[in-house]
Amino acid sequence: MRRLLRRFGPSLFAIIAFGIAAGQEAPVQQPPIPENAQQVPQAVPAPAPTTPQAAADSAQPGPADAVNDQAGMFVFKKQVDEVVLHATVVDASQHLATHLDRNAFSVLEDGAPQTITSFRREDVPVAIGILIDNSGSMRDKREQVNQAVLNLIRASNPRDEIFVVNFSQNPYLDQDFTSDVGLLEQALHKTATQGSTALYDAIAASLAHLKTNARLEKKLLLVVTDGRDNMSEATLQEVTRSLQQRNGPALYAIGLMGPDSRNRGREPLQQLADASGGCAFFPGSLDQVSEITSALAHDIRSQYTLTYKPKDPHEKGSYHPIQVEAQATGYGKLNVRTRSGYYTGESVR
Repeated sequence: MRRLLRRFGPSLFAIIAFGIAAGQEAPVQQPPIPENAQQVPQAVPAPAPTTPQAAADSAQPGPADAVNDQAGMFVFKKQVDEVVLHATVVDASQHLATHLDRNAFSVLEDGAPQTITSFRREDVPVAIGILIDNSGSMRDKREQVNQAVLNLIRASNPRDEIFVVNFSQNPYLDQDFTSDVGLLEQALHKTATQGSTALYDAIAASLAHLKTNARLEKKLLLVVTDGRDNMSEATLQEVTRSLQQRNGPALYAIGLMGPDSRNRGREPLQQLADASGGCAFFPGSLDQVSEITSALAHDIRSQYTLTYKPKDPHEKGSYHPIQVEAQATGYGKLNVRTRSGYYTGESVR
């Protein structure tokens, strides 16, 4: 049973754009629901001019912040006045540094030192959206891409909740949140490989779906595509800003554009990844994709979580740069990859 994420067509994006122009959040809109449809996302959070940074906020789960649902899954309730950063740390050889303690880290917001209120380095479950280009140019690539994505799914935390979106000129939710590998594999094989590439629409719709339906505090999107957007109603500027809202997901991208670094499809993927604290990969061949997804699975499960409460109240809609550094005995220069800032205002969740 195929579930549609539904077409984010001109009429819906006209409504969203109207809300943006009026300086208000777009009202929730739901397109007509076909018989098989189960989940329809709400409107994309109202965007504004972009900068290549991203945001995160939520409370470190504690006794008052985490509750068990009926299935035994932890559901995190966040304090909106705290900021949560999920950080990957690598050394000069790009090897993960996974044995640092709280004292190794320093955090600055707006140039002012912040006090880390909680710290952990456990493998916590993640809400993951997997978005795969289903346009005609992907026809000969999908088999290897599907296998590489399955490698990531199988290496993930068993409590991760994952959904799959196949997109060409429209994004389709072919599997809603689940931990069932079999269901996810079936969704990956629902391919049509035709039409154009509405990448930004697929990201916008998936962000709305994460906002409305994700139960887990930590979130990310993985995008696999072989070309630049040529069909979306949403813009790069809009989806970048949406990623920069508080507690927006990290976006990881695999761009199958070949070895030419001048390919115009690379820059948008790099911008989206940088804006959210994720990473963009541009393999020289399809044979490298499985290696990338396997490394990414390990990266996701080896991150640190740092929480702090900003010292000063913030004006709504203002941008706040964040700088995180790590130093520890026995290591040389360490590089921390995390969000480099956030916008205050409406929380993504």
